[in-house]
Amino acid sequence: MSKYDWEAIERDYRAGQLSIRHLATNHGIPESTVRSKARALGWQRDLTEDVRAATRAKLSRSSRTDLAHADDAQIVQAASDDVTSIVEAHRKSIAQWRLIAERLAQHLATMEISDDNHDKFSRSLNAGIDAMMKLVKGERQAYQLDEEQPADSENPYAHLSDEELHSRIRELTKKLGIS
Repeated sequence: MSKYDWEAIERDYRAGQLSIRHLATNHGIPESTVRSKARALGWQRDLTEDVRAATRAKLSRSSRTDLAHADDAQIVQAASDDVTSIVEAHRKSIAQWRLIAERLAQHLATMEISDDNHDKFSRSLNAGIDAMMKLVKGERQAYQLDEEQPADSENPYAHLSDEELHSRIRELTKKLGIS
């Protein structure tokens, strides 16, 4: 009898969701042993795209029935279940952070600004804007809204200097009647 569960190791290897290092750690086996066995038996990490497609299908509540092999379908099913639960947990966490960001925005909208606190208000406003931008980015990733967007479109203010950002914030706060 083998010391390792080679069927489970092969399933995880072929699913392609874990690095070989993580796979080896999860199964309590040396990484070099996994690599040697995979090479000797011709294992291919060929189901990664199928797992991603199945995960997207589950997340959008559609189903996929055209998988070629029952064994592959089972591997894809198990791996996409794992990824789906992770993405759903991300969505839940992001929703909690949205509530926190909205509370900060409500507080700042009603806050009196004076000579004594305008610097604290400005820092809070900067932090709030930064938090909201990260939150929106996280939501768009968790709900797969921007898969084809170039990386440069992530932060429309990335090219601005600190002085330009502060100027833009002053402009917006004045426009909102906050200053």
